[in-house]
Amino acid sequence: MRPTFAGVQAQPHRINFRTGAAIVIANMVGTGVFTSLGFQIMGIQSGFALLMLWAVGGLIALCGAVCYGELAAAMPRSGGEYHYLSQIYHPALGFLSGWVSATVGFAAPTALAALALAQYAQSVWPALAAPLGASTSYTWGTGLAVTVVLALALVHGRSTRAGSRLQVIITALKVGVLVAFIGAGLVLGESQPIHFGPDAAGWRALLSPTFAVSLVYVSYAYSGWNAAAYLTGEIENPRRNLSRILLTGTAIVLLLYVGLNYVFLRATPLGVLKGQVEVGYLAASWLFGPVAGRFTGGVIAALLVSTISAMVFAGPRIVQAMGEDLPALRWLAGRSPAGVPVRALLLQVALTLVFILKPDFKAVLVYAGFVLNLFTFLTVLGVFVLRWRQPELPRPYRAWGYPLTPLLFLALSGWTLVFIIRDKPSESLYGLYTVAAGLLVYFATQKFGPAAPPKLPLR
Repeated sequence: MRPTFAGVQAQPHRINFRTGAAIVIANMVGTGVFTSLGFQIMGIQSGFALLMLWAVGGLIALCGAVCYGELAAAMPRSGGEYHYLSQIYHPALGFLSGWVSATVGFAAPTALAALALAQYAQSVWPALAAPLGASTSYTWGTGLAVTVVLALALVHGRSTRAGSRLQVIITALKVGVLVAFIGAGLVLGESQPIHFGPDAAGWRALLSPTFAVSLVYVSYAYSGWNAAAYLTGEIENPRRNLSRILLTGTAIVLLLYVGLNYVFLRATPLGVLKGQVEVGYLAASWLFGPVAGRFTGGVIAALLVSTISAMVFAGPRIVQAMGEDLPALRWLAGRSPAGVPVRALLLQVALTLVFILKPDFKAVLVYAGFVLNLFTFLTVLGVFVLRWRQPELPRPYRAWGYPLTPLLFLALSGWTLVFIIRDKPSESLYGLYTVAAGLLVYFATQKFGPAAPPKLPLR
């Protein structure tokens, strides 16, 4: 029986296909697509190679979604990698994945999106850059970031039904605005001298080390494709719906990303975008004029509300699942009468606010990306391990294209991990230190906490 604050079993609102797809889309479409193109242009000048960069990143995400669909159908429970790694390998490995996801994996990106929202809002209302007081370094923009996080936490803490409705509405608005932007760019934008067809120069760029480097950062823009896996236990008929949710959400984002970058490149001179962060703002200013560009900055800020909301929705489910399994964390397993893991939600919100108020946390994301990619790699590898160990396990959904799809994901993700270790050794070591700290916490909970319940069978 699931513990609740009232001492009775909660009957949470079930998440339908639309809400699940909205959570996946909103988790993915955040700051990455609006900020990274300017740095890619510094090393790649081929329009074909630049678009292929986003297509390949989407292909990796789709292969991962196919594999997660099989695991979720075989093991339909919330928690994502925490649950899968615990069952396939060892509870300690699952705990480490949950430890990283619950702390840095969700709280830090939520804070980053909130700070980006404030930065884009300042392009419309410069007064937000003013300090809150004479003796503080915090600005009104910081206050806006904190307010948005708290407001969304209030909605999602009230009930899953209210949070689901909000998520569907604001994600639909986000997709609609992006489609309208792409359409306007195709109609109004003057074509720039850049070639999008495959040619010798484009293929050389595609096979260059610079392309591989840029793919690491594109993968960050696609992170979040597995978001619905954290909510498996609350999804209607997860054995059937989760794979559809993951694939549909990821495919929509792939199309949006390729379309947006095509418009950015087709309508804006490369010299204007090169090395710049606010790509969306610059492209809108070039397309529609400076006034409309400022307005677009405000629209992008509004779109980030959807991203923050999706992370506030999904992240606490990992902590809640860990609380159900680990007696020392049992206090985090409780749900409200409406079925919301309120204590886990409050913990994530508190961590998010710490990161917002201490904004030099951004360095954390560099090394956290290494660890998160490592656990995703191990999870997809688990498709092979589970088929070998338990071939008779019921699998209502099997990974399409097996074994090619998981092998393609492992090959590309494995290369990314090797690159990060080689190029960012300090950040990689910090990531491993984070894992080591989580391992100490795990063994401490095992030694000093009450006896853990036996591991449940997969079937």
